[in-house]
Amino acid sequence: MEFVCHVGTPDGRVERLSRAARDERLLRDELEREGLHVFGIERAAALPSLRGLLGTLGLARRRKIPLKTLLVFSQEMAALLRAGLPLLQGLNLMLERMKEPVFREVLTEVRDRVKSGVELSDAFAEFGDLFPPLFASTLKAGERTGELEQVIRRFIRYLRLVLEARKRVFSALVYPAVLIGLSITMLFVMGVFVVPRFTIFYDAMDLELPFLTRMVVGVSTFLRDNLLPIAAGAVIASVFWSRWKRTGSGRLAVDGARLRVPFLGPVLHRFAVSEFCRSLSTLLSGGLPLVPALEISTRAVGNTWIRAKVEPTVQLVREGQAFHSALETTGVFEPFAVDMVKVGEATGALDQMLSSVSDLLDEEVETRMQRILSLIEPLMLIIMGTLVAILLIAVYLPMFSALGRVQ
Repeated sequence: MEFVCHVGTPDGRVERLSRAARDERLLRDELEREGLHVFGIERAAALPSLRGLLGTLGLARRRKIPLKTLLVFSQEMAALLRAGLPLLQGLNLMLERMKEPVFREVLTEVRDRVKSGVELSDAFAEFGDLFPPLFASTLKAGERTGELEQVIRRFIRYLRLVLEARKRVFSALVYPAVLIGLSITMLFVMGVFVVPRFTIFYDAMDLELPFLTRMVVGVSTFLRDNLLPIAAGAVIASVFWSRWKRTGSGRLAVDGARLRVPFLGPVLHRFAVSEFCRSLSTLLSGGLPLVPALEISTRAVGNTWIRAKVEPTVQLVREGQAFHSALETTGVFEPFAVDMVKVGEATGALDQMLSSVSDLLDEEVETRMQRILSLIEPLMLIIMGTLVAILLIAVYLPMFSALGRVQ
């Protein structure tokens, strides 16, 4: 049986221990023989293994709790703590109101762990990728400083900024994505179903086909006759591509390739750097030391290539190198960002400077996205119009040639 023991040590410290024993009486005798004063012993709550829980809930296929759900939960937790409600009672209250089934099961597990004596940050940290690394670390910083409610509110501001940035990028990409999808669908229908029907007309009139028409008809006929094998091959290729992207080398290669895409690559680069600066600013403002805050902020960066470049800074700072100097060695931070970090170190306002860097990068990302979109829309219209024109010319060119010979 597993028990949680609250004991006093000979040097005056109070500690919480987890011990296994057949019953409470034998455990108390054992602790007293060790010279410990026993304040209380509680049976630990029966906690299922994380793997079993994930399997039961089907969380193996769901990588993370949605940020919007986490934002609402954090707002409610901060409000309850501000009202003076004890943590365990607040968790019970939020559990009663939680509607999202996955988060409800997770919160039940967290509540049971907190009830057995585990800290809130450790309870959330045991769920790994279901929550952002920054969440558990923020809670840990609040527990250490005794300002859990204030630290949670800083995390809420961080979540709002991240969600707003993602919303702007998503909204900006909707129209180009719809335009590209409709254009590809139209070309597919014309190429696979419309153009091959003209071959019957050409054969009946015994027309001599120009090179452009033969090429278009050949491609269309091939697509029509091999549609199922091509579709099956595309599905298989997408499955293998998806699995490869989830490997370490695959993520690194794909993220590095994304950063080299013309026009869009610099935007993704700045977004990843902003993500790092925003996370680090939130942790530092919560009272976490620089080195552990760096370790957590590095893991919070979504782009694997940028993350690999930033990771060595942790060891450099641990060895005593100035933070701005360590950032400069990565080659991924612009000079203005390094200069602002240097000023922040000198003035003791590093968290504020990092927040300012993130704000500037977010504004630049939004400006560049607007410029890209202003170019994409007319460019896509020109490309799709040209392709449609080529298809129509290829279809009607033999008829124009035949009419010219008749006249």
